[in-house]
Amino acid sequence: MNAGESFQSKPVKLRLIILTFRKAYLYWVLSFNSTPVTRRSTYYIVDDDIDDQNFLIEAITANDHHIQCFTAPNGKLAIQELKNSINPLPDAIFLDLNMPKYNGKQCLAELKRTPALKHIPVVIYSTSSYKKEMQDAMKMGASYFMIKKSSIKELQDELARIANELNI
Repeated sequence: MNAGESFQSKPVKLRLIILTFRKAYLYWVLSFNSTPVTRRSTYYIVDDDIDDQNFLIEAITANDHHIQCFTAPNGKLAIQELKNSINPLPDAIFLDLNMPKYNGKQCLAELKRTPALKHIPVVIYSTSSYKKEMQDAMKMGASYFMIKKSSIKELQDELARIANELNI
């Protein structure tokens, strides 16, 4: 202890050092946790063919592994899950036309009738290339009609066009 220093000044200095250290530590911790949290892109794939589901998921997630994909094997289950359990709602729905229980057109009609779901872009993803089917789906509220591809590259190219056009 120096001649002019009192006994009580050491604890005060120690407290100041501790407070300074705490502030620096909190600033350091908060700087790691203050990065903005971005929501993952989420897509819902409704198709009774598991191979088609997996092919589409592979193409969607090829360039961004943060994308989440949920699936349903038919329109009935998709509507139930979308109304009751999927949160947040998907950014887009990929919907096959030919499915058991509740086909794609029935599912599309129900999606567009439901206030909480009608804003979600629906991409028809089907093997059908009939112009009448395409026109009917678009009249019912589909945002895009995509014919299923056999090449992953072709599928990725079309998905890029869809994402750009629909801003998803």
